[in-house]
Formats: sequence, structure tokens, C-alpha cells
Amino acid sequence: MRTLRSLFIGALAFAAFAPAGAQTIDSSQAGYQPKQQVQYWRPWDKRGQNIFETPKVAGVAYDGFKIQWGAAFTQQFQGLTHENTADSVQVAAVAPFPGNAGSAAISNRNRLIELGKGFNNATANLYMSAQLAPGIRVQLTSYLSSRHHNETWVKDGFIQIDDSPLDVPLLKKVMEFTTVKIGHFEVNYGDFHFRRSDNGNAMYNPFVGNAILDAFTTEVGAEAVVQKNGFLAVAAITNGEIRGNLARPADRDPAHMLKVGYDKQLNNDLRVRLTGSWRSQKSAISNTIYSGDRAGSRYYYVLENFRASESAQFTSGRVNPGFSDEMTGLMVNPFVKFRGVEFFGMYETAKGRSAAETVKREVKQSMAELVYRFLPGEKMYVGGRWNSVTGNIGAAAPDADVVRTQIGGGWFITPSLLLKAEYVNQEYKNFIATDIRNGGKFKGFMLEAVTTF
Repeated sequence: MRTLRSLFIGALAFAAFAPAGAQTIDSSQAGYQPKQQVQYWRPWDKRGQNIFETPKVAGVAYDGFKIQWGAAFTQQFQGLTHENTADSVQVAAVAPFPGNAGSAAISNRNRLIELGKGFNNATANLYMSAQLAPGIRVQLTSYLSSRHHNETWVKDGFIQIDDSPLDVPLLKKVMEFTTVKIGHFEVNYGDFHFRRSDNGNAMYNPFVGNAILDAFTTEVGAEAVVQKNGFLAVAAITNGEIRGNLARPADRDPAHMLKVGYDKQLNNDLRVRLTGSWRSQKSAISNTIYSGDRAGSRYYYVLENFRASESAQFTSGRVNPGFSDEMTGLMVNPFVKFRGVEFFGMYETAKGRSAAETVKREVKQSMAELVYRFLPGEKMYVGGRWNSVTGNIGAAAPDADVVRTQIGGGWFITPSLLLKAEYVNQEYKNFIATDIRNGGKFKGFMLEAVTTF
């Protein structure tokens, strides 16, 4: 926190002398990004930075059916080291000792994999958005390549309605400040999911890694967003799981979500946003709110054992409390932007249990993120993020304490091309001696290149 405090003081000093009303796109690069063809849309490049819910501004006039394609590609160079103090736990290995096929091999399951420096596999997204009618569009996102899956597969697909399909005056008036989303979509719980890296698209995230406790998933359902004069409200109901399933109906219950907040550009220099989100689900076969990112973590192999693979152990560096059956959560997110200085925060508390448990457990997460953007069009930035998760994440750590610090910066070479650098340090405390994360630490640098269009 001391590092973030120093960054905050320095950023305010810079902001005092920064030009007022800095533009997010340098005018000299205005033609570098593709033109908007569909309405009520969050651009996939730098223009989408610091956009949360899609705004109630059409962006372009309706001119018949339109289709807009886009793509995002991300590549990292990783230079991390890790260590732990876990006890040796001897288990039978999959394969016998070399040259001794007749005997069973024994290995230490808590022995960490050896890490080197090098490039991770590139990840990629494909976007398709089609304008079907005035204020009505369909969006489909596919992961062309991800850490968890090498093959192409669909992330989400939904219809978004921002204008009434019926010529009814009252309905048209309501739709002036209402957005309805139906289909399989990214659930709107909290605000961090709007800033995190999403597989191939890391354009909105100032850093390389996402949150330790990553509240991100896609589910089938419906969502309504109301935005008027800076005030916003969100209500949603979904199936509560990452895919549709009709089996075991007695064990399934819908997930309900609410969000209320205020988001306003108060003057040319200052924007403020504050939201509170609530999510509850009483029963599920596989509640995936903390395990719904099927793409994977940016920190490959950290605190994984020597038999790990990048696809099977794709959540390296994250914490999953295992609330697979029942869960209730609350998240509060403040966001303030004064000229080039941005502050984003998170406080989250969640209670839940797995199907095998009878008593609920509780975890809490805190985050403070400070970024200073400078140069015309805010083409460069520096910043820091502190992230902490505490609470009962299961038998391995009934009193867990995981803390991560990230310090880094980035350069938008164009609105569609971003280079990042980050130093990260993460420590695990209060894990049992037989868990591989006991006394765990990883640290080092990450480099990341992102291109979107």
C-alpha cells in the first residue's frame, strides 16, 4: 500500500499540471481505428477504455442492416519465479522410474514445476456484431485460441435491444433509457469485469493479470439496464451456470443479480462512478461465478507442481473458494478520473458452500488501483494495483491470506496496439503444510502486446 500511496501523490502532482479535458484518442491517430457501424456498442480498441455498461448513445445513425467484424490478439513474455515451503507429500506417479519398469514410481506432489523465461502461447478473440433493426443488434464472441482450449469455441452470443421494436409511444419512451439483453452473456456482477483482460482482448486492463478472486462468468438469461442522468440500475436473472442444462432440476435454482450506481462526467476534468452489486443463488450443480473464465490466467504455471500443463492448470495464481452450490455476494466499486489520474477500487464479500458442505464459508476481497495517463490522447500510462483475498477458502486454508502487488505501465502505439510491462509479487499465507501453496510466493516481470480492431 505504501507504493500505491506514493504513486497517488505523484499522480495528483502530475494531474495538477496536465491539460484539462484530455482526449482518449490523439487527433493525429483518429483514422487509425475502424469506423463504428453498429449502434450502442463498446469499441474493442482503446475507445472502449473506461466504458462500463454500453452507453445510451447510438453512436451512428441506423442505415439498414450492418455487420461489424473485429478481432483481438494478445501475447506475453513471462519472467516469473516461484517458491513454497509445503511439506513433501509422496504419491504414486503416473509413470515408473526410467529403466525400472517393474517398480512403482513415487514422487512429491508439492514439488514445483521449474519455470523459465519465454513467450506464452498467443490468445485470440473473434467478434461479430450485426445491426438487425434500429437499436437492435446481435453480438457473438468466439475464442479462437486460449490457454485452456486450443480449438475455437464460442464465449457468448446475445441480442441487445436499445429501441422499441413496436411503435408504441410509452414503450419508445422507456427504451430511451433502458437496455435489454437476452441470451448467453457476460454477467454484470461488479465493475471489474469491464476492466479485466478477456482472453485475446487485454486493451481495457492497465495491467497484465486479473483479480485474485475473479468474479467472471457467462450465463444464459436476461438483463435490463436503466441509465438516466448519471443514475443506473441493473436487474438480471440467469440459469446460474456457464452452460444450459436440464438435468437434475431439483438441484438447480436461478441466479439473481442487482446493481445500482451513479456515473457522471461532472465537468471537463472530473468523472465519478460508484456502484454496488448483489448476486445470489441458492442451489447449483456447478456455480461458476469464480471459475467461469474458461480462457485462463496470465501467470502460467505459478505455484503448480512439476506435472502441471498450461491447459489443465489454467487458473494459476488465482483463488477459487469453491462455492459450487450456494453463493451470495456483494461488491462495491468506486471509480474516479481527474484529468489523467484514475482510481479504481473494489470491496467484495461472498458467502457460500459446495454441495458436500452444510455450513457456509466467507471470503473477502479488496483492491486499490491507481493509474496516471499522460501525453496527447493519453498514449502512455504508469500505475499500481494492490489486491488482497482473505477468508475461508476450504480445508486447505480456513484462514487464507493472499496478497498481490502489481506495478507497471503501457504505451498505446496506436488506438489498436498496446504494449505493457508489469512487475508482480504475490504471497500466500496460512495454507496448511500439505498444500502446495503453503509459504507460496511468485514474482517477476511480464511483458504483453495487445492488438484489437
